[in-house]
Amino acid sequence: MRTQMMIAQCCSRAACGQLRMSTTTTPTHDDLDAIFKQKRLLRTQVRKTLKSIQPSLRSHQDNAIQDIVLEAPWFKSSRRLCAYISCAALREVDTFKILSQILQNNTNGAGGKKLYVPRVEDKNSHMRMLHISRIDDLIVNSMDILEPAPVDADGNAREDVMQANNPVDLFLLPGLAFDRAGRRLGRGGGYYDTFLKNYQDLAKTRNWKQPLLVALSYSEQILDEGLIPITSADLPVDALVSPEGVIHISTAALNRYH
Repeated sequence: MRTQMMIAQCCSRAACGQLRMSTTTTPTHDDLDAIFKQKRLLRTQVRKTLKSIQPSLRSHQDNAIQDIVLEAPWFKSSRRLCAYISCAALREVDTFKILSQILQNNTNGAGGKKLYVPRVEDKNSHMRMLHISRIDDLIVNSMDILEPAPVDADGNAREDVMQANNPVDLFLLPGLAFDRAGRRLGRGGGYYDTFLKNYQDLAKTRNWKQPLLVALSYSEQILDEGLIPITSADLPVDALVSPEGVIHISTAALNRYH
Protein backbone atom coordinates (compact mmCIF):
# COMPACT_ATOMS: atom_id res chain seq x y z
CA MET A 1 0.00 0.00 0.00
CA ARG A 2 2.81 2.40 0.88
CA THR A 3 4.47 1.62 -2.47
CA GLN A 4 1.27 2.42 -4.36
CA MET A 5 0.95 5.73 -2.53
CA MET A 6 4.56 6.72 -3.28
CA ILE A 7 4.21 5.91 -6.97
CA ALA A 8 0.85 7.65 -7.13
CA GLN A 9 2.26 10.82 -5.57
CA CYS A 10 5.10 10.87 -8.12
CA CYS A 11 3.14 9.92 -11.19
CA SER A 12 -0.62 10.15 -11.03
CA ARG A 13 -1.35 13.68 -12.33
CA ALA A 14 1.06 13.56 -15.25
CA ALA A 15 0.27 9.93 -16.08
CA CYS A 16 -3.47 10.44 -16.07
CA GLY A 17 -3.13 13.47 -18.31
CA GLN A 18 -0.92 11.67 -20.80
CA LEU A 19 -3.16 8.60 -20.70
CA ARG A 20 -6.24 10.55 -21.66
CA MET A 21 -4.33 12.39 -24.35
CA SER A 22 -2.86 9.25 -25.90
CA THR A 23 -6.20 7.50 -26.18
CA THR A 24 -8.40 10.37 -27.38
CA THR A 25 -6.20 12.45 -29.70
CA THR A 26 -3.22 12.04 -31.98
CA PRO A 27 -0.26 12.95 -29.75
CA THR A 28 2.23 15.56 -30.95
CA HIS A 29 5.99 15.20 -30.70
CA ASP A 30 5.94 17.13 -27.41
CA ASP A 31 3.12 14.92 -26.15
CA LEU A 32 5.15 11.80 -26.87
CA ASP A 33 8.21 13.25 -25.20
CA ALA A 34 6.13 13.89 -22.07
CA ILE A 35 4.78 10.32 -22.14
CA PHE A 36 8.27 8.84 -22.50
CA LYS A 37 9.55 11.02 -19.68
CA GLN A 38 6.70 9.86 -17.47
CA LYS A 39 7.45 6.24 -18.34
CA ARG A 40 11.09 6.69 -17.34
CA LEU A 41 10.04 8.15 -14.01
CA LEU A 42 7.64 5.30 -13.38
CA ARG A 43 10.24 2.69 -14.31
CA THR A 44 12.65 4.20 -11.77
CA GLN A 45 10.02 4.02 -9.03
CA VAL A 46 9.02 0.43 -9.83
CA ARG A 47 12.64 -0.74 -9.98
CA LYS A 48 13.19 0.67 -6.48
CA THR A 49 10.11 -1.18 -5.29
CA LEU A 50 11.25 -4.48 -6.81
CA LYS A 51 14.68 -4.07 -5.26
CA SER A 52 13.09 -3.65 -1.82
CA ILE A 53 11.18 -6.96 -1.91
CA GLN A 54 12.68 -9.43 0.56
CA PRO A 55 14.14 -12.58 -1.10
CA SER A 56 11.88 -14.88 0.93
CA LEU A 57 8.77 -12.97 -0.16
CA ARG A 58 9.95 -12.91 -3.76
CA SER A 59 10.48 -16.68 -3.70
CA HIS A 60 7.03 -17.22 -2.20
CA GLN A 61 5.43 -15.08 -4.90
CA ASP A 62 7.44 -16.84 -7.64
CA ASN A 63 6.17 -20.24 -6.53
CA ALA A 64 2.58 -19.08 -6.13
CA ILE A 65 2.47 -17.43 -9.56
CA GLN A 66 3.96 -20.44 -11.34
CA ASP A 67 1.60 -22.85 -9.59
CA ILE A 68 -1.37 -20.74 -10.69
CA VAL A 69 -0.15 -20.72 -14.29
CA LEU A 70 0.42 -24.48 -14.34
CA GLU A 71 -3.14 -25.10 -13.13
CA ALA A 72 -4.84 -22.52 -15.37
CA PRO A 73 -7.21 -23.92 -18.02
CA TRP A 74 -5.69 -21.71 -20.72
CA PHE A 75 -2.24 -23.09 -19.93
CA LYS A 76 -3.31 -26.72 -19.76
CA SER A 77 -5.14 -26.47 -23.08
CA SER A 78 -2.29 -24.70 -24.90
CA ARG A 79 -0.31 -26.72 -27.43
CA ARG A 80 2.16 -24.08 -28.61
CA LEU A 81 3.36 -21.16 -26.52
CA CYS A 82 5.99 -18.44 -26.27
CA ALA A 83 7.42 -17.74 -22.82
CA TYR A 84 10.13 -15.50 -21.46
CA ILE A 85 13.15 -16.87 -19.64
CA SER A 86 13.29 -15.06 -16.31
CA CYS A 87 16.38 -13.10 -15.30
CA ALA A 88 17.04 -12.76 -11.58
CA ALA A 89 19.15 -9.64 -12.10
CA LEU A 90 16.15 -7.93 -13.71
CA ARG A 91 13.92 -9.13 -10.84
CA GLU A 92 11.44 -10.76 -13.20
CA VAL A 93 8.89 -13.28 -11.98
CA ASP A 94 10.59 -16.67 -12.15
CA THR A 95 9.54 -18.98 -15.00
CA PHE A 96 11.99 -21.85 -14.45
CA LYS A 97 9.39 -24.19 -12.92
CA ILE A 98 6.97 -23.57 -15.80
CA LEU A 99 9.61 -24.06 -18.50
CA SER A 100 11.06 -27.12 -16.79
CA GLN A 101 7.66 -28.81 -16.53
CA ILE A 102 6.91 -28.13 -20.20
CA LEU A 103 10.25 -29.56 -21.33
CA GLN A 104 10.10 -32.50 -18.92
CA ASN A 105 6.60 -33.45 -20.09
CA ASN A 106 7.79 -33.24 -23.69
CA THR A 107 10.63 -35.64 -22.87
CA ASN A 108 8.25 -38.03 -21.11
CA GLY A 109 5.67 -37.78 -23.88
CA ALA A 110 3.05 -36.48 -21.43
CA GLY A 111 0.85 -33.67 -22.76
CA GLY A 112 3.55 -32.16 -24.94
CA LYS A 113 3.63 -28.42 -25.66
CA LYS A 114 5.82 -26.77 -28.25
CA LEU A 115 7.86 -24.06 -26.55
CA TYR A 116 9.40 -20.95 -28.11
CA VAL A 117 11.64 -18.59 -26.11
CA PRO A 118 13.15 -15.17 -26.94
CA ARG A 119 16.47 -14.40 -28.54
CA VAL A 120 17.44 -10.72 -28.85
CA GLU A 121 19.13 -10.08 -32.18
CA ASP A 122 20.14 -6.42 -31.90
CA LYS A 123 19.49 -3.16 -30.05
CA ASN A 124 16.77 -2.07 -32.48
CA SER A 125 13.86 -3.91 -30.83
CA HIS A 126 14.53 -6.99 -32.99
CA MET A 127 13.71 -10.18 -31.11
CA ARG A 128 12.92 -13.69 -32.33
CA MET A 129 11.14 -16.57 -30.62
CA LEU A 130 12.93 -19.86 -31.25
CA HIS A 131 11.86 -23.42 -30.48
CA ILE A 132 13.69 -25.35 -27.75
CA SER A 133 13.16 -28.91 -26.55
CA ARG A 134 15.44 -28.99 -23.49
CA ILE A 135 17.09 -26.64 -21.01
CA ASP A 136 20.49 -27.42 -22.51
CA ASP A 137 19.37 -25.59 -25.65
CA LEU A 138 19.94 -22.32 -23.79
CA ILE A 139 23.20 -20.39 -23.68
CA VAL A 140 24.30 -17.30 -21.74
CA ASN A 141 24.51 -14.18 -23.91
CA SER A 142 26.80 -11.16 -23.49
CA MET A 143 24.39 -9.66 -20.94
CA ASP A 144 24.38 -12.83 -18.80
CA ILE A 145 20.82 -13.64 -19.89
CA LEU A 146 19.83 -17.13 -21.01
CA GLU A 147 18.59 -17.43 -24.57
CA PRO A 148 18.42 -20.14 -27.24
CA ALA A 149 21.41 -20.73 -29.47
CA PRO A 150 20.44 -19.97 -33.10
CA VAL A 151 21.26 -23.55 -34.15
CA ASP A 152 20.70 -26.89 -32.43
CA ALA A 153 23.31 -29.50 -31.46
CA ASP A 154 23.27 -30.86 -35.02
CA GLY A 155 23.92 -27.45 -36.54
CA ASN A 156 20.37 -26.99 -37.83
CA ALA A 157 18.66 -23.61 -37.53
CA ARG A 158 16.02 -23.58 -34.80
CA GLU A 159 12.43 -23.11 -35.84
CA ASP A 160 11.38 -19.46 -35.68
CA VAL A 161 7.78 -19.02 -34.52
CA MET A 162 7.25 -16.47 -37.30
CA GLN A 163 7.93 -19.24 -39.83
CA ALA A 164 5.95 -21.96 -38.02
CA ASN A 165 3.08 -23.71 -39.79
CA ASN A 166 0.78 -23.63 -36.77
CA PRO A 167 -0.37 -20.78 -34.49
CA VAL A 168 0.75 -20.09 -30.96
CA ASP A 169 -2.00 -20.32 -28.32
CA LEU A 170 -0.35 -18.41 -25.51
CA PHE A 171 2.32 -15.83 -24.67
CA LEU A 172 3.71 -15.57 -21.13
CA LEU A 173 5.07 -12.03 -20.81
CA PRO A 174 7.32 -10.10 -18.42
CA GLY A 175 7.06 -6.42 -17.60
CA LEU A 176 7.87 -3.76 -15.03
CA ALA A 177 4.34 -2.68 -14.13
CA PHE A 178 0.72 -3.43 -15.03
CA ASP A 179 -2.79 -2.35 -14.19
CA ARG A 180 -6.13 -4.13 -14.06
CA ALA A 181 -7.15 -2.67 -17.42
CA GLY A 182 -4.35 -4.61 -19.12
CA ARG A 183 -1.84 -1.81 -19.55
CA ARG A 184 1.77 -2.99 -19.47
CA LEU A 185 4.92 -0.97 -18.82
CA GLY A 186 8.00 -2.65 -20.30
CA ARG A 187 11.66 -1.85 -19.79
CA GLY A 188 11.83 0.65 -22.63
CA GLY A 189 13.41 -1.41 -25.40
CA GLY A 190 10.17 -2.06 -27.26
CA TYR A 191 11.12 -5.68 -27.97
CA TYR A 192 7.89 -7.31 -26.85
CA ASP A 193 5.53 -4.69 -28.24
CA THR A 194 7.28 -4.87 -31.62
CA PHE A 195 7.31 -8.66 -31.69
CA LEU A 196 3.71 -9.02 -30.54
CA LYS A 197 2.48 -6.54 -33.14
CA ASN A 198 4.29 -8.48 -35.88
CA TYR A 199 2.90 -11.78 -34.65
CA GLN A 200 -0.65 -10.44 -34.39
CA ASP A 201 -0.37 -9.17 -37.97
CA LEU A 202 0.85 -12.61 -39.06
CA ALA A 203 -2.06 -14.30 -37.30
CA LYS A 204 -4.53 -11.99 -39.06
CA THR A 205 -2.93 -12.70 -42.43
CA ARG A 206 -3.22 -16.45 -41.87
CA ASN A 207 -6.70 -16.25 -40.30
CA TRP A 208 -5.41 -17.74 -37.07
CA LYS A 209 -6.95 -17.18 -33.65
CA GLN A 210 -5.02 -14.49 -31.80
CA PRO A 211 -2.84 -15.82 -28.96
CA LEU A 212 -3.74 -15.09 -25.36
CA LEU A 213 -1.34 -12.53 -23.86
CA VAL A 214 -0.75 -13.28 -20.17
CA ALA A 215 1.66 -11.26 -18.01
CA LEU A 216 3.25 -12.53 -14.78
CA SER A 217 3.44 -9.96 -12.01
CA TYR A 218 4.47 -9.58 -8.40
CA SER A 219 1.75 -8.00 -6.28
CA GLU A 220 3.84 -4.83 -5.99
CA GLN A 221 3.90 -4.39 -9.77
CA ILE A 222 0.14 -4.03 -10.18
CA LEU A 223 -0.66 -0.32 -10.07
CA ASP A 224 -3.89 1.64 -9.90
CA GLU A 225 -5.52 2.44 -13.22
CA GLY A 226 -4.31 5.73 -14.66
CA LEU A 227 -0.72 5.50 -13.45
CA ILE A 228 0.70 3.85 -16.59
CA PRO A 229 0.93 6.24 -19.55
CA ILE A 230 0.50 4.61 -22.96
CA THR A 231 0.87 5.29 -26.66
CA SER A 232 -0.66 3.50 -29.64
CA ALA A 233 2.41 1.23 -29.78
CA ASP A 234 1.72 -0.20 -26.31
CA LEU A 235 -0.22 -3.45 -26.54
CA PRO A 236 -2.52 -4.46 -23.66
CA VAL A 237 -2.44 -7.92 -22.10
CA ASP A 238 -5.44 -10.23 -21.85
CA ALA A 239 -4.77 -11.39 -18.30
CA LEU A 240 -2.47 -10.89 -15.32
CA VAL A 241 -1.23 -13.59 -12.95
CA SER A 242 -0.17 -12.47 -9.49
CA PRO A 243 0.17 -14.46 -6.24
CA GLU A 244 -3.46 -13.58 -5.52
CA GLY A 245 -4.71 -15.30 -8.67
CA VAL A 246 -5.62 -14.54 -12.28
CA ILE A 247 -7.06 -11.19 -13.33
CA HIS A 248 -9.02 -11.82 -16.53
CA ILE A 249 -9.11 -8.58 -18.50
CA SER A 250 -10.20 -9.22 -22.07
CA THR A 251 -13.19 -11.14 -23.40
CA ALA A 252 -10.74 -13.65 -24.87
CA ALA A 253 -9.32 -14.35 -21.41
CA LEU A 254 -12.76 -14.79 -19.90
CA ASN A 255 -13.84 -17.13 -22.67
CA ARG A 256 -10.74 -19.31 -22.37
CA TYR A 257 -11.02 -19.46 -18.60
CA HIS A 258 -14.01 -21.80 -18.79
